[in-house]
Amino acid sequence: MAPKFGTSGLRGLVTELTADLVADYTRAFLACIEPVSGRVPGLYLGRDLRESSPLLARIVAEAARGEGVRVVDCGALPTPALALSAMAAGAPAIMVTGSHIPADRNGLKFYLPGGEITKAHEAAILAGLGRAPQGKTASIETDLQAPARYMSRYVQAFPGALSGARIGLWAHSSVARDLLSQTLAALGAQVTELGRSDHFIPVDTEAVDAATREQLRLWAAAAKDEGAAFDALVSTDGDADRPLVTDQTGAVIPGDILGQVTAQALSASVVVTPVSSNSGADDLFETRRTKIGSPFVIAAMEKETGAVVGYEANGGFLLGFDSATLPRLMTRDAFLPIIATLAAARLPQGFDLKARVAREPARFTATDRIEHIPTARSAAFLAGLLADELARCALLETLSLPTAHMIDTTDGLRMTVPGGRVLHLRPSGNAPEFRIYAEAASPAGAEALLRAAQSRVAEHLGAR
Repeated sequence: MAPKFGTSGLRGLVTELTADLVADYTRAFLACIEPVSGRVPGLYLGRDLRESSPLLARIVAEAARGEGVRVVDCGALPTPALALSAMAAGAPAIMVTGSHIPADRNGLKFYLPGGEITKAHEAAILAGLGRAPQGKTASIETDLQAPARYMSRYVQAFPGALSGARIGLWAHSSVARDLLSQTLAALGAQVTELGRSDHFIPVDTEAVDAATREQLRLWAAAAKDEGAAFDALVSTDGDADRPLVTDQTGAVIPGDILGQVTAQALSASVVVTPVSSNSGADDLFETRRTKIGSPFVIAAMEKETGAVVGYEANGGFLLGFDSATLPRLMTRDAFLPIIATLAAARLPQGFDLKARVAREPARFTATDRIEHIPTARSAAFLAGLLADELARCALLETLSLPTAHMIDTTDGLRMTVPGGRVLHLRPSGNAPEFRIYAEAASPAGAEALLRAAQSRVAEHLGAR
């Protein structure tokens, strides 16, 4: 795919992320930063574990130094850990990561001193492309303590909260694999590493594929057979701003359920979440719904006062207020929902995530994507459904669903039918994919609706 830029950052095939292109975006981003005493107060730099990330990080560093901006290289670390240190220093940051997309692709995520970029900053960066290099020089230094500061945040907030827990950690190629293991152990858990990989594995925590789900169940079953059953299995996506958590049986807990449990654990009163999250939150909090993407969640959170949090269906959690034990962190985070959910599942006799999830409102989502669909084709299909009620009814009829009595076009097409089932369709905003979301009163019902809809929509899109 050709490089694409939005509020999730710059993403594209590694072969198309040329040195000139990456340097151009770096200069344009730095031009958006409000100088302090006439200078940008340094650029914090991090990266994930993709093979292409070290070279791209060097390109970013050299471009920034050429603009006279000091670079603080934090090495390989989670995106929220980089953001935490950069924001504490009042400095911007660039994270070299493609998040959950395949290894032949990569990207850049941009952070202002106050947090993630907004749509307005996106426009300013695009307008600033093509700037001539200034040919200046600046220093580069390392900060290897950024991961430790991030870990300390949670060890201090949840001391001993996981004492006695047995946790399987799917390490794969997550940049957080070692730090997450150390953090869980420091909180008292016994951690068993599983599936470490020397090559990059893309993990989409919002649409966990069937093979991964089966592997997680097998790991859980094997541990139980050996008499050392796990209380949970955990992991993150590649840059560790999205969590993956299973219960003791290896069943994946949806990200929006993690968000609900975490929000309750923090005594939040207002929740901001995209339309793709399940509607159970409406029974628990004052809820504000947005388009899909953390910039939209952040923009809505900034309009609120008091104990406000945000989360997405992928599990990424944003803390918008200073809680009793944690200062706010307005960027997507994976460690907080993992730790808070595990702690919330604690019982006198141990941990029971399955029982804790069962206490949530009986609304469950399932999501997946149809890959390799040109964006124009996806957009045309969705436009046809938006414009033609008969086409919408025909699609629902093929799925044995009645006519929708509620239509939400906040982001794509979200159709709610009598009985509460939901089908939500939208093209991906950053990849040639078509996203499908289903909601029902049970996990099995949501999964069944998702698979049926995926098959029908794939036919319409001409997917192979």
